[in-house]
Amino acid sequence: MSDVLELVEARLRTALGEPDARAAITFLGTDRIEVLRFVDSDVVRYATLGMSAQPMADPAGPSPDHHPSASRFAAPLSVVVADPVRGPRAELLLSVRAGRADTDKVLHPLAVLAASPQVEGVVVAPGASLDVGDPLWPGAPFTSVLVSAPGGLVEDLELDEPMDPVRFLPLLPMTPNEAAWKRVHGAEALEERWLRQGTDLRDPLRRSVPLD
Repeated sequence: MSDVLELVEARLRTALGEPDARAAITFLGTDRIEVLRFVDSDVVRYATLGMSAQPMADPAGPSPDHHPSASRFAAPLSVVVADPVRGPRAELLLSVRAGRADTDKVLHPLAVLAASPQVEGVVVAPGASLDVGDPLWPGAPFTSVLVSAPGGLVEDLELDEPMDPVRFLPLLPMTPNEAAWKRVHGAEALEERWLRQGTDLRDPLRRSVPLD
């Protein structure tokens, strides 16, 4: 586990530079999750470190004792056979404009999302909606994020066989209206609407994109 996380941190440093701050959070029954902060001019980037220590378990079907909180995530709680080596691995990335909001308060919500594969038994993948139930930071118009495709900001980290590569998944904050619209029309349609409207997805105080 420690070897994987050392490689992950090295990849983050290569892509984003040296972190200027880091915080560690441990939830009952889970491994420690760290959140690293990187400052690049007027953009602050937050990256989780610890989510990739274990592979996420692929769902094998709905669990008969499905927990209501699992509905916040893209995949339901499932009956799974845990594999300590094989399975998808990921870390989460969030980029926001600096100085417009107290975005450092996002550290705890990010750690909650990074711990969700261990706590909720879900696989976090592109197209998923993740909802923390509260504003991501004080005054934020967002309580959820859309998981976007990896490979842009930080390249996948290949690991020795038979381990899957670590994917670095960007998170795009969604307003409640956008999250509801996405549930009906899908992630691709929402991202296309953002693109057509020229939406600044890094603006921590942006309004919802027009959805009519």
